[in-house]
Amino acid sequence: MQLRNVLPKTLFGRMLSIILVPMIFVQIITVFIFYERHWDTVTRHMANNLSAEISILVDQLGNAPDEKLIAEVKKTGWEYFNFPIQFDTETPFAGSNSGAPQSYAEEMLWQALSNRLARAWRTNVNADPHLIYVDVQFANGTLRVYASRKRIFSSTSWTFIGWTVGSSILMFSIALLFMRGQVRPILLLANAARQLGLGRTAPDYQLEGAREVRLAGRAFQAMRHRIMRQLNERTEMLAGVSHDLRTPLTRIKLQLALMKDNDEDAAAIRADLAEMEDMIDAYLSFAAGEGEEEPEETQIEPMLDRLVRQTAKAHGYDIQMPLPSEPLRAFPLRRKSMQRAFENIISNAIAYSTRTRITLRYHNDEVTIFFDDDGAGIPAERRADAIRPFFRLEESRNRKTGGTGLGLSITSDIVLGHGGELTLGDSPLGGLRVAIKLPV
Repeated sequence: MQLRNVLPKTLFGRMLSIILVPMIFVQIITVFIFYERHWDTVTRHMANNLSAEISILVDQLGNAPDEKLIAEVKKTGWEYFNFPIQFDTETPFAGSNSGAPQSYAEEMLWQALSNRLARAWRTNVNADPHLIYVDVQFANGTLRVYASRKRIFSSTSWTFIGWTVGSSILMFSIALLFMRGQVRPILLLANAARQLGLGRTAPDYQLEGAREVRLAGRAFQAMRHRIMRQLNERTEMLAGVSHDLRTPLTRIKLQLALMKDNDEDAAAIRADLAEMEDMIDAYLSFAAGEGEEEPEETQIEPMLDRLVRQTAKAHGYDIQMPLPSEPLRAFPLRRKSMQRAFENIISNAIAYSTRTRITLRYHNDEVTIFFDDDGAGIPAERRADAIRPFFRLEESRNRKTGGTGLGLSITSDIVLGHGGELTLGDSPLGGLRVAIKLPV
């Protein structure tokens, strides 16, 4: 398993991991050191102190203390050690502890008592939630010393754990707020770049964040303004060119109208004129781009279904489109331009094949449209050239066979303007497959 497969996919997630993972490791190491060093030392020291105090009282009593000595020891234990003490002369000694200690603190107490007391002893740390007691055997009875559980069970561990968890939550919250502020300008820049890549309006936004992010945002906005200015200048220039080209064509049409209909020269000129107009329209469509049309929420299935019906009715062409099992949701498209792209592909299919099948597939927020025909196809080594402008697979100047070499180029330009991709491949029907992939 590669590391990139387990890392978060977003920048925010990865930045959070950079902070969170080392913090967790540091906390684990700190807790380990605390329990191995500090807690062990503190617990052992507390057990030794408790056993030493009990040992003092036991040594003071001797082997078989009388009532007076017992009273003095009770007074000493309470005044100096805060020990409630009982001396039972009737109940026999219950015997030493059996089994293993149930906690680390109890184990330390057992070791300390074993080192300090030469007599038989017994402890119980679970009989009371607040107290523990130690029984020591004497010749004439059993001494029971009560002590607070705090004497061997340190509260420092819980304080440390609480401090560790609390500080971790605090640091994580601060890091979370800080990273949100750092990631936000990057997300704004990414969204603006995506909108521009999809051919949609990329609004200006306030530059913020780190210096490098502001520099990238400023460069992007300058680039976007240059692109929009060039598109506007191109549109204005093409409007003038269109007017200049169509004016003399109109004059030629008027002169042709004055000529006799049966004039062979006039008929040839009319044919050439019609071809020239078609070529000019194609050239202008290619050069103009699609900057003037705004994207609209569009259902792509009805658009294709309408084209399929119109094509089958007008040309008697065998074209089919099985509808997907679930309708695709609408997404922003330049309707007229995208329809032109589909019409270009279908027109090529009509010219070079007898049957076409259109299929749609939705996967990973992308719609892929396949145009499959049964024609001769395009050799793999020439598919990249087929998308280039003014490239003709057939070198003739005949419009019916060679064309202008702009159909696929215009289609590819339209698809790229939507942030999509156009590819050529082999069709399951034996001809050419044109695949259009569009982001939803």
